[in-house]
Amino acid sequence: MVQAVRRFPNPRLTGLGGGLFCGAAMLALGALDGLLFGSSLTAYGMLFLPVCVLTAVWVRRGDLATAPVVVPIAFAAGLVPVADGEGVGGRLMGLVTALATQAGWLYGGTLIAGLIVTVRKASLMARRRRANRRPY
Repeated sequence: MVQAVRRFPNPRLTGLGGGLFCGAAMLALGALDGLLFGSSLTAYGMLFLPVCVLTAVWVRRGDLATAPVVVPIAFAAGLVPVADGEGVGGRLMGLVTALATQAGWLYGGTLIAGLIVTVRKASLMARRRRANRRPY
C-alpha cells in the first residue's frame, strides 16, 4: 500500500500554480460535463470535490492559505461552459442561477480544502515545535 502511494505524483504548486491548476481543471471538467452529461450541475459538483482535494494537497507549505481562496473562484470559472443561456446576458443569468443553486457543492469543496489545509498547517507547526524544542 505504501509503495502504491509513493508512485502517485506529488507536485508542489505555488499559490498561483494552484489557482491555475484548479481553474484549468474546472474549466476542462465543465466542458467535459457539457459534452458527456448534458451540463449536469450535479455531475459538475461531484467533479469539483476531487479537484479541491488535489489543490489543497498539492499546494506548497508556504502557500497553504491560497487553496481555500482559489477553489471557489475555479468553481465559478468552470461553470461558464455548463451554465444555460443564450447570449451574454442569458449566459450571465445562467451562471448566477447555477452559483445560487449549487452553493452546497461550492461550500462543501471549500470546506474540504480548508480542512485539509488546516490539518497540514497544524502538522507543520507541530513538526517545527518538536524540532525547536531544546533538551535541558
